[in-house]
Amino acid sequence: MHPIFRGIRKLTPVQAIVSYYFLAIAISVGLLNLPGVHQQGVQVNFIDSLFTSVSAVSVTGLSVLNISETYTTFGIAMLMIILQLGGIGIMSLGTFVWLLIGKKIGLRERQLIMIDHNQHSLSGVVNLIIEIIRLLLLIELIGALLLTVYFTQFYDTFSEAFLQGLFASVSATTNGGFDITGESMIPYHNDYFVQIINMFLIILGAIGFPVLIEMKAFLSNKNKNFRFSLFTKITTLTFGILLLVGTVVILALEMFNSFREMSWHEAFFTALFHSVSSRSGGLVTFDITEFSQGTNVFMSALMFIGASPSSVGGGIRTTTFAIAILFLINFARGKNEIQIFNREIQLIDVFRSFAVIILAIFMVLFATIALSISEPTLSITAIVFEITSAFGTCGMSLGITSELSSFGKSLIMILMFVGRVGLISFLFTIGGRTTKTKYHYPKERVIIG
Repeated sequence: MHPIFRGIRKLTPVQAIVSYYFLAIAISVGLLNLPGVHQQGVQVNFIDSLFTSVSAVSVTGLSVLNISETYTTFGIAMLMIILQLGGIGIMSLGTFVWLLIGKKIGLRERQLIMIDHNQHSLSGVVNLIIEIIRLLLLIELIGALLLTVYFTQFYDTFSEAFLQGLFASVSATTNGGFDITGESMIPYHNDYFVQIINMFLIILGAIGFPVLIEMKAFLSNKNKNFRFSLFTKITTLTFGILLLVGTVVILALEMFNSFREMSWHEAFFTALFHSVSSRSGGLVTFDITEFSQGTNVFMSALMFIGASPSSVGGGIRTTTFAIAILFLINFARGKNEIQIFNREIQLIDVFRSFAVIILAIFMVLFATIALSISEPTLSITAIVFEITSAFGTCGMSLGITSELSSFGKSLIMILMFVGRVGLISFLFTIGGRTTKTKYHYPKERVIIG
């Protein structure tokens, strides 16, 4: 065994996962610097190449380069491979390769899969990986076929239409946020077919793999007594409410601003698309620098929440946000328990939710202060937007990414990385191995508020 992998095996499972993501970034830098990747005459310095690799592995989409002007078709293919690596997950792809070559999946590997996908049990994790890869590839294939056929009317050759359709499908499904049009999806601002396809792909990638698997089981009707899990119910409800509220708020804030000359359906689809994309998609159909500061701050909050756990997205995650809101509602009613859908949320999940939120707020605050010092010419709104976009692995930007200093780019890379691996994993990486308390002190009440 290679010394690197021997060293990783001595780490805790969480630390090993983080190490594998570092290794994936190193491999990605190598892939994006292969001969024939860059267009003729284009030179990319190391930090910009590293930034693109981190952004692709974390499926964020923030970029300091114009993808269409920097990379050849071969380079774009390499970028799609990296997006798959980041979207499906390091351990998912690794497990799939092990299964193909007939390698036995041991306890250590199952622990890593469990952590990489935020699972609570080792039971069924290998089958989970197989289902995830099947579903994701099927979704991407259907999306690519639909978009390719549609794009044939815009491009001279089928190969061009296929490249555009395949990349758009992979980028949307993995919530990668990259584009090869050079203008994101602004050229399709009035093309509702392309927008609807992309919105569906973004939602399917961000809503969470367990939700898709349960939905598939429900539609197959193999089990008449099938019940959706509490996770699926909370995730789907929260996801739907955020999309609805996001659409209404963006529409209300921009109706008499950037939407004032739009038709009602054009304004509605613009608001809807950016509400969907704020989950973690990162694509835009409109120049968001024309949005009001209020809208950009609100979208920053949506990106901070991010996508669902065990999905391709980042942020604090929808279930974290939902549990915190449910706790506050129940606490205001004088209840000590969170009850929903005839189930009760475990106290440990409440603790984890608030730990994630508090740490995330501190990270965003620290990053905002640091960037405001290192990039004094940038507005605070643009800085907060960039930071929450990186942490939520969204990829939207107010156009400041390429203007960042080396320090600013490094900070954004750290946020993208943490957003992808998850704050819980990040905390456990720092903390090391889990230890049980061997004794307890007497308990005492403390005055609060």
